Amino acid sequence: MRRSVPVATIAAITSAGLLLAGCSGGKGSSEGSGEANAATKGVVNASDAKGGTVTYAMSDAPESFDPGNTYYAFIYNFSRLYARPLTTFKPGPGPKGNQLVPDLAESMGKPSDGGKTWTYKLRKGIKYDDGSTVTSQDVKYAVERSNFARDVLSLGPNYFQQFLKDNDGGGYKGPYKDKSKAGLKSIETPDDQTVVFHLKKPFAEFDYLVSAPQTAPVPQAKDKGADYTKSVLSTGSYKFQSYQEGKQLTLVRNPQWSAKTDPLRKQLPDKIVLNLKVAQSTIDKDLQSGNTLVDLAGRGVDGQTQAQLLTNSDEKANTDNALGQRLVYTAINTKVKPFDNLECRKAIEYAIDKKAVQTALGGPIRGELASTVLPTDIAGYQKYDLYPQKYNGDKLDLAEAKKHWDKCGAGKTTTTILARNDRQDEVDAATSVIESLKKIGVTAKIQSYPTSKYFSDYAGVPEFNKKNNVGLIMMQWGSDFPTGYGYLQQILNGKAISKSGNTNLSELDDPEINKLLETAIANTDKAAREKAYAEIDKKTMEQAALVPLTYFKVLMYRSPKATNLVSTSAFSGQYDYLNIGVKK
Repeated sequence: MRRSVPVATIAAITSAGLLLAGCSGGKGSSEGSGEANAATKGVVNASDAKGGTVTYAMSDAPESFDPGNTYYAFIYNFSRLYARPLTTFKPGPGPKGNQLVPDLAESMGKPSDGGKTWTYKLRKGIKYDDGSTVTSQDVKYAVERSNFARDVLSLGPNYFQQFLKDNDGGGYKGPYKDKSKAGLKSIETPDDQTVVFHLKKPFAEFDYLVSAPQTAPVPQAKDKGADYTKSVLSTGSYKFQSYQEGKQLTLVRNPQWSAKTDPLRKQLPDKIVLNLKVAQSTIDKDLQSGNTLVDLAGRGVDGQTQAQLLTNSDEKANTDNALGQRLVYTAINTKVKPFDNLECRKAIEYAIDKKAVQTALGGPIRGELASTVLPTDIAGYQKYDLYPQKYNGDKLDLAEAKKHWDKCGAGKTTTTILARNDRQDEVDAATSVIESLKKIGVTAKIQSYPTSKYFSDYAGVPEFNKKNNVGLIMMQWGSDFPTGYGYLQQILNGKAISKSGNTNLSELDDPEINKLLETAIANTDKAAREKAYAEIDKKTMEQAALVPLTYFKVLMYRSPKATNLVSTSAFSGQYDYLNIGVKK
């Protein structure tokens, strides 16, 4: 496998990255289109100019455009153009983008019963693009279909399934199988504007939970199950005009949208076009020329483009290098031999050469070396390293790795490692991991699959992993919402493991960790919750369930033709997609 970045360019990238990190160039003016990192500090090219077409591109295709059947941050971000959840994040640079505000709801939730009941009032006058009125029953139905019909819609998180009071002993099978049509008893709709959630236990961060697009309303009569992704009924400022699967999605202004019911959106461009399955190198060139304004996935430029940008001061000025509450790691499958043995997993922790992986990913500008589960920009992070790596010059000392491998007694072992084939940096990182493990007697073969099917058909399917001897899985994880719970729950809690769409790729089901997560989220004391998240982090590393590689940073090219660009922590350092326009 070739590297994303040729070895000869690494030194140039590293030194350029240091220059970029040290560049200040002003006070974060909203007109700072020629300043490196401007969008992490302010809104670049702020404008209320209307008209034109905003063009997005992506190197693959999203798993789904259905707000209730997706789990990628870029679709959480993008879907807000046509689907309004109960709450969402106010556009803002860096950590300022973490500010949670009401969206479909007129205010934040009203907790009662010690935090086990949450009540929301919908804004009045909101309509779908077909002119029908949004009701609280549509919100209830949206949650039912996205969390309780996992055989049909398996790609989103299952928080509501975990935390809503069970229905008749947990017998509710979802709206497609519910012959009574009564739905969940744990979600009440006393009138058309009110929705009440009844939880099994207190959930102190529930306002964050309802920011997921799973709470964007869906009228039952218009639901098409898995095919709803092709023609989502809009409550946002834009609606579907056309959708060619795997090729292009076109959004146009929603005539039923009103600024009177929506303080967040501006409805600036006439049209929004998303081109799919475009080569990353082509996307990078189109961003520079202005033919494309945004890379939808928000993963940053490829290695070759990175080298060019960071060694050209004019081009470097149009880049944003942001943390995004993300970690690049290798999940170790705790249910596949020999990695069901803790000593074997500890050996892997010491054996993977993190510096080599960092180089494969593009150097330090793409993230510092990691040793914890929580990224440095999530509250609760504490610096520590249970498996410190020692180097003799550039060579990793493998003494500890070999000692633990001998203790585990696996001898020469073969396994499979998974990666996404449309993410060359991830494939390169997996290749580096393979080279590292050879040195302790582990022969790993790579199997790569597209982003659109990675969790639904392969990495996120425990049965597939068992049948294919998948011991290691490449992963990049971003916070569901900007708290320790929003980061840790879906990758560590045993209750989050599902038959498909699973993101607990280690299949870790540790009773102590599960209990800590449960008690932390019920605690109304924010400082106590953050202390618990740090404890969960350390206990996970004691179990050696995953190998932290880098605290991911994205390097994005900022199109000079785009307005209202702001790099936000809430969506993994991507640009906030809510109000991007075209510069006149």
